[in-house]
Amino acid sequence: MRYDKPKSIGIIVGIVISIFLIGQQLGTLRFLTGLMSGLIVNSNSSGSDIWIIDNITGNVNALSRIDSRIAQEVKSINGVEDSYGVVIANATATFEGSKTSPVNLIGSEGPLFIAGPNPSKILTGSLDELYQSDAISAEFFNSKNLGVNLELNKTFEINNKAAIIKVMTKNAQGFGGYYMYTNISNARFYGNFPNDKLSIVVVKVKKGVNIENLVNRINQTFYGVKAWKVDDLKNSTLSEILITSNIGVSFGSLVIFAMISGFFIIGLTLYSSALDRLVDYGTLKAIGASNGFVSRLILTQAMLFALIGFIIALLLLVLFKNGVASAGLLINLDWPLIMILLGVTLFMSVGGSLFAVVKISRLEPASIF
Repeated sequence: MRYDKPKSIGIIVGIVISIFLIGQQLGTLRFLTGLMSGLIVNSNSSGSDIWIIDNITGNVNALSRIDSRIAQEVKSINGVEDSYGVVIANATATFEGSKTSPVNLIGSEGPLFIAGPNPSKILTGSLDELYQSDAISAEFFNSKNLGVNLELNKTFEINNKAAIIKVMTKNAQGFGGYYMYTNISNARFYGNFPNDKLSIVVVKVKKGVNIENLVNRINQTFYGVKAWKVDDLKNSTLSEILITSNIGVSFGSLVIFAMISGFFIIGLTLYSSALDRLVDYGTLKAIGASNGFVSRLILTQAMLFALIGFIIALLLLVLFKNGVASAGLLINLDWPLIMILLGVTLFMSVGGSLFAVVKISRLEPASIF
């Protein structure tokens, strides 16, 4: 490793590039999947709740309107503790300088505000502020994306109607649109949403009630809608978007090709290094070294390359994470992702070294003299 620096540097660079690309793609994909289920993730709904939506789609980002009477009628079903209506309306926001942008208005009833925003994602202000007739939330990261100054008590227009920012959220983002939270009346008013319609009915389940059975009872009772367990709706949303948009294929193919290229760069470089050292390896075997001993030398070398390359790639990923965070691209380098990247690094390095191991194991000591 020390005396064949060009090859050593080539192997480490191959590892760093491959692991950085894989980490970047996986981190970005995880962020995007979080946005895809943003309506659920940003809400104040628990995992034991049931969401009732139209029966046409399994994607929470593409909802049709349902009858608002369902929110009251569902309370008559045994096992339902309470229910809440949610309105999601498309609108156009106009900011200073006549800048316009489509937004998604998300309205629910206080004081719970079941649709959100979740208090953990509120930067300034409080949920109680959304009770006001003209109160709207705004997202911290959208300020830079829209090129406008979004701050508390700032006035702007939604569908030509004046609104005031009373709550600032941070990372309460969604997939394919800007989220603005408010109360249900404001969402109807600004979004021109009919009073007899809702987008979602969230059902609170009584303790001890079997959720699966309650979902089936709701689906058998109401026509034109479908009840979902929250986790099932979240998974359905992710599957539908990843399949229809080819996002999963795009990111997956990049990760696979990065692994393949890294594997063969490391493997062929180590193989070339072994060919340059055939006399040395043959001499070791001639004086009594076993194939196992020589193989351990090569594998140890591969492990050291893997460790050095992984550390450098991880540092670059941390720099990348910090660099894109200001734009709202929040990549979470948690331990599960780090361990996955470490496993991929070891797979590429140790797996690639097998080219050299096989070559040396077949080497006859007498052939070098």
